[in-house]
Amino acid sequence: MPELPEVETVANGVDARVRGQRIASVWTSGKPQTFKSPESEIEEVLTGAVIAGVRRVGKTIVMTLTPRADADPDTIPAEFLIHLGMTGRLLVSQAEVPLPPHTHAVLSLVDGREVRFVDPRRFGRLSVHREAYAGPGAEPLTIAPSDFAMLFRGRRTPIKAALLNQSLLHGVGNIYADEALARAGIRPRRQAARVTRVELERLRVALVEVLKRAIELGGSSVSDYVDAEGIAGFFQLEHRVYARGGQPCRICGTPIRKIVVGGRGTHFCPQCQR
Repeated sequence: MPELPEVETVANGVDARVRGQRIASVWTSGKPQTFKSPESEIEEVLTGAVIAGVRRVGKTIVMTLTPRADADPDTIPAEFLIHLGMTGRLLVSQAEVPLPPHTHAVLSLVDGREVRFVDPRRFGRLSVHREAYAGPGAEPLTIAPSDFAMLFRGRRTPIKAALLNQSLLHGVGNIYADEALARAGIRPRRQAARVTRVELERLRVALVEVLKRAIELGGSSVSDYVDAEGIAGFFQLEHRVYARGGQPCRICGTPIRKIVVGGRGTHFCPQCQR
């Protein structure tokens, strides 16, 4: 599933390409699961609106819309929320480019291009939000050290499971939890409440560094992920532990172990992480 760096990369790419564009028309596939808001509502809100900007909140792409010119003056600006799920892609294409299979929404722009949502497994979600979307948890790239430490105070769950709790930190997923814990030298099964304040600050710094580096490299392409132009990311080439079970640790040479924490495959170095 695309995580914070992948979603950030897609959001930034779409924003650079369509900010300020007006949506001429909207097509939706009618397939079940994909739509959290009625398709008729999505079409009504988006048609004629101007895309004021596209940003990331957690793992959600948020498209801010300026109401169409003939809308009621009291109309509240809406936001179009796109959650990529496991296999979702948000692409900006010329209209003459054939639609990929499993396309579930097309926003046709006045300039002739299209914003397309493609999702083979249909775990992604599209919806309309009537107020500024803030997400379920804290933003890991900007959270203060004291606030980060407080998230884990008294929690008996493993630190890896706490990192994946979207109500605490939104946007962190399996890849970057493993990579941050590896760089901070913390074992994923350690009880969150028993990780010291010094270790938590080391973890926060490692998490920020990992996420920023992944954004710089366009995310990790370990499955279906591609950016707004259909280009894969490169951070997977710098993974220290994720999906490297049995391979030597890049630091000490000890074989990377794979275990399950909170139902998720988890990778760590038994020598470097304590």
